Amino acid sequence: MTRPARWNRYWDGKSRNYDREMRFLDRKLFGDSRAWACGRAEGEVLEVAVGTGLNLPLYPEDVTLTGIDLSDGMLAIARDRAERLGHPATLRRADAHDLPFDAGSFDTVVCTLGLCAIPDDGKALREMTRVLRPSGRLILLDHIASSSRAVRGLQWLTEKVTVPMAGEHFLRRPSEKVDALGLTVESRERFKLGLVERLVARK
Repeated sequence: MTRPARWNRYWDGKSRNYDREMRFLDRKLFGDSRAWACGRAEGEVLEVAVGTGLNLPLYPEDVTLTGIDLSDGMLAIARDRAERLGHPATLRRADAHDLPFDAGSFDTVVCTLGLCAIPDDGKALREMTRVLRPSGRLILLDHIASSSRAVRGLQWLTEKVTVPMAGEHFLRRPSEKVDALGLTVESRERFKLGLVERLVARK
């Protein structure tokens, strides 16, 4: 089995416990970051790595939402959640490395806690930028390399397990790649020993 296939199988299985684990992490680590990210979305919105749809109830009612993910297990739960909420959303299987949308299709692209597990985060960010309209906003939330050297050491050790098993990285800094794309960063903040970063950039 190839690494990508093994990772997809892992996340399909993970979908059963994902919501419980993420709600714990939201309380302890990420705080109000999901609401922070979704509340800034407007217009035609694409959520990359929509997962089980935990963000669905947090979007403004007037947005038109499309969500993509590579895990069928995650998407099945997201579709059930959207139906229960009565929140219209187009949810489809797609690869963040090759988004199936024309250039300039969306006013906002959101990715919360997804870039850590996308194999080539730089390519995914280029794709997110491509599908943004001029003046569109890119909104990111993720766990990143800590500003603490000791914590980074622990993250390095953790990656020895999580990258082979699930493709999940802990030492990435997506904001550095956003800078290289020529986007205008409107806001950027880090907290929890620099472990969490929230960013808004405009095309």
